[in-house]
Amino acid sequence: MQNIAEFRIIGRVGKITEHDKVTKVNVAANYNRQENGEWVTDTHWNEITLFGKLIERAAKAQKGDLVHITGRVRQNSYDTAEGRRYTVELIADGFAVLAKGSEDRD
Repeated sequence: MQNIAEFRIIGRVGKITEHDKVTKVNVAANYNRQENGEWVTDTHWNEITLFGKLIERAAKAQKGDLVHITGRVRQNSYDTAEGRRYTVELIADGFAVLAKGSEDRD
């Protein structure tokens, strides 16, 4: 049996940053929780890394669009002068725009 670590995020695009061979997409996902008997919404920002053909799909997305992204979770570590650092990356293997954001964009 294969072991897997995967994710699925449905949320709104905040920012898309294009680099040489990779694109980073920040997506906001909301979670409801109770605080002192009242329901409050927490917004969590997730940075997802896209490669290859998914970069072309992300190029069609804009801030505010509702997107569905799936992928795998990758943990890394590296050493610095201050000690060992740990990171978690979200690597996309699927990207779809579910709904466009506001119609009155520039």
